[in-house]
Amino acid sequence: MLGDTEAIATVAVRDLKKAAAFYEGTLGLKVKAREGDEVISYATGSTALNVYRSEFAGTNKATAVCWVVGDRVDAVARALKAEGVAFEHYDMPGLKLEGDVHVGHGMRVAWFKDPDGNILNIVSG
Repeated sequence: MLGDTEAIATVAVRDLKKAAAFYEGTLGLKVKAREGDEVISYATGSTALNVYRSEFAGTNKATAVCWVVGDRVDAVARALKAEGVAFEHYDMPGLKLEGDVHVGHGMRVAWFKDPDGNILNIVSG
């Protein structure tokens, strides 16, 4: 039923202006549309990411958004770190930490949080 329909990731934030500074300034996403002070839709690849204001921001304890960057994980992680992004380090079976990048199970992945504590990551694929 939905297998051939694109999905849009959504992330709840408390302060839309603070979130915009992070998603636009730090991550370099381009605004696709704004709905007043409630929602910003960002273009990201051929999809979109909606960032919306909610009192429940930051309550998800799992990864909310993942960007598949192929063999550029280390380069993107370095660029994000240069922008002030702090990476999360997890103790996960089968993964070893190389700097800020977790390696194992045939992938390279780095997790970080937005200003509201939403967990985001970049992964090799």
